[in-house]
Amino acid sequence: MAAVIVSLIPLQPASATGDPVIAAAGDIACDPIDSGFHGGIGTSSRCHEMYTGAELVGGAFNAVLPLGDEQYECGGASAFEQSYDPTWGVEAVKSISYPVVGNHEYDTSGGTDCGTNASGYFGYFGSAAGDPTKGYYSYDVGTWHLIALNSNCGHVACKAGSAQEIWLANDLATHPNTCTLAYFHHPLFSAGPTTHSAVKPFWNDLYAAHADVVLNGHKHNYERLTKLDPSGAPDANGIREIIAGTGGENHSISSQLYPGTEASDGGHFGILELTLHPAGYDWQFVSDTGSVIDSGSDACVI
Repeated sequence: MAAVIVSLIPLQPASATGDPVIAAAGDIACDPIDSGFHGGIGTSSRCHEMYTGAELVGGAFNAVLPLGDEQYECGGASAFEQSYDPTWGVEAVKSISYPVVGNHEYDTSGGTDCGTNASGYFGYFGSAAGDPTKGYYSYDVGTWHLIALNSNCGHVACKAGSAQEIWLANDLATHPNTCTLAYFHHPLFSAGPTTHSAVKPFWNDLYAAHADVVLNGHKHNYERLTKLDPSGAPDANGIREIIAGTGGENHSISSQLYPGTEASDGGHFGILELTLHPAGYDWQFVSDTGSVIDSGSDACVI
């Protein structure tokens, strides 16, 4: 499908201000037995983890946010070592990575060295992934508060009143930063008929606390939506959702865009870069061929 935004903008430095710059993408590394893996080189349309990983190595980032489904098909420990580790796992990148877990990490069959309870993922990332029984945590980058959540709600509950939802509400209350970003694998809103309503309690709490940005993966494309409230209605004081499931595994996008989609692209792998200013942010989606597909700026909700 043709992108809503297709103009290619010459690549610019991530930041000229000295403010922190973070990079994010999900749906990253092919299983070593994938027919498109080819020893890590990939094909024109599959298994581009080597190329998106090179973007991270070549950038000057303060943090990298892997948005789930880091390793296909089942997040096995051996697969991580063969595919993710040589690309997104090099020391300069892994040392600043703050991941969230995807659904493929919880799969127990279909790939290399499958385990249970996302053991390959939690074993690979260690303490950076948080408590293995939870998979959610928070931290600050510059003046921003960042919250990593576990949207695999069948494994770690997301519903109102669950341990994770109560933790989120308390975390937001105790971190009243001007600017807040949350990220988790499954988007509440996206192209296509599928919705992940189980994560709506996250949105309810984030919206009530005037959070600014939600990042997701799961859909293998780039999408940037207008600011929305938890019901999906446009709201000037709402949350901007950006999906970047573009880390390398494959790419596609439904022709049924979510109402309020401001930019979409289903034809490029790449990473999302965000420059975090004290009261706002800049974004750019950079393809692994070096072109900026989408960019812009916004202020944080006060």
